[in-house]
Amino acid sequence: MSESLVDWKAYLQVASLSDVGMRRQTNQDNMSVALASSYQHWQEKGHLMIVADGMGAHAAGELASKLAVDHIPHLYARFNEGSAGHCLQQAMVGANTEINRRGMANEEFHNMGTTCTSLLLLPEGAVVGHIGDSRAYRFSGNRLEQLTFDHSLVWEMKAAGQLTAAEELSGKVPKNVITRSLGPYPECKVDLEGPFPLNPNDTFLLCSDGLTGVITDSEIASILSIMSPDEAVRVLVDLSNLRGGPDNITVVIAKVLQPDMAGPEQTAVRKPTRGSSTPRTVSIVVLALSLLFVALFCLTQNYFTAILPGITAAGSLIFLLYQQFLTGFEPQGGHSGGRFGQGPYVRVNCASGEQFAAQMSTVLKTLQSGAQEQQWELDWDELKRQISEAETAVGAKNFPLAVRGYGRAISFMMEKLRNQTDGSSSSIDL
Repeated sequence: MSESLVDWKAYLQVASLSDVGMRRQTNQDNMSVALASSYQHWQEKGHLMIVADGMGAHAAGELASKLAVDHIPHLYARFNEGSAGHCLQQAMVGANTEINRRGMANEEFHNMGTTCTSLLLLPEGAVVGHIGDSRAYRFSGNRLEQLTFDHSLVWEMKAAGQLTAAEELSGKVPKNVITRSLGPYPECKVDLEGPFPLNPNDTFLLCSDGLTGVITDSEIASILSIMSPDEAVRVLVDLSNLRGGPDNITVVIAKVLQPDMAGPEQTAVRKPTRGSSTPRTVSIVVLALSLLFVALFCLTQNYFTAILPGITAAGSLIFLLYQQFLTGFEPQGGHSGGRFGQGPYVRVNCASGEQFAAQMSTVLKTLQSGAQEQQWELDWDELKRQISEAETAVGAKNFPLAVRGYGRAISFMMEKLRNQTDGSSSSIDL
């Protein structure tokens, strides 16, 4: 198939949305979606998606997250040593260096930082690079899995056994205190997770904590199970805003339609990258054989004859040392075909369609009541028509259609409410 005919829509559905929320003046989140330019490029580097949530006064947080989403794709494209996961990790560390440098050079940007969660969709599966508390999820079958470990004080204390479930619910420890990020320090530790297999209809979601702070995992699972990526990003953002929108909200969703994105006729053996294990293996074998011959010749006192295998052994050793210093020590699972991290860290089963449709109906009723009390200007006839269609679907026990109908009604209201000019809040306690 000609590379000019590449159309990833047959293999992958991607949607993304970033919103300032209801309480912030600026959006310090940034995101990037970079699909492979060709089948060969996908086989070698995959598709790359990034969400970053900036931190810092003035415009520092926005700058930090922008530097992350700009530099990581550029650096990842340049790095070819080791596995794709290792290259992604190096790219994120490189972005940290640049963010830290910019922060140190300008007093207004001092200590600026950003969370960053990057997703690679590769022939061997999905790999996640992660630092901070922006999350990566996978919805597969009927279950939502959180693939990343939150680098937050709450999660770190729970992992260390220093925080009980009751203490967490009481709010004893603030949830927004993160323990790692890109930028504040010259060095950082980036976690890798995966690879996770790509199955038909698997859906991956990257998001900032503006979403997960107000939307539960169960609700995310239900929305991903029923709605297309385009519908899901809109409803997730709108529902977050209706619950107060206390922070910026960014969502990237990728749904796998066909795991073998290159198609059967395009399947090919991936070319080994520089620094792959094949040259090293050959060098180790040559080194071992050369040393064996040196030993045999020395035992038979053929010292002159031992010079040639000795030189060969020295050359192999120098090559191995050069390769080691060039590529560095591989992180856990850093070899091709290896495994990174310990994820998933949370698993949640999807609620039934009937149950979630009832939840959405309750949300809309509460929303209607609150909007009437605050005298929001709205096309009430159109809203009632949309709700009526959803209720008809409930009566027919077509719960997926009902949930989509309720979701459209929520988005319809938010589109109108966000444009109000009276300065009133558009949040309702849901």
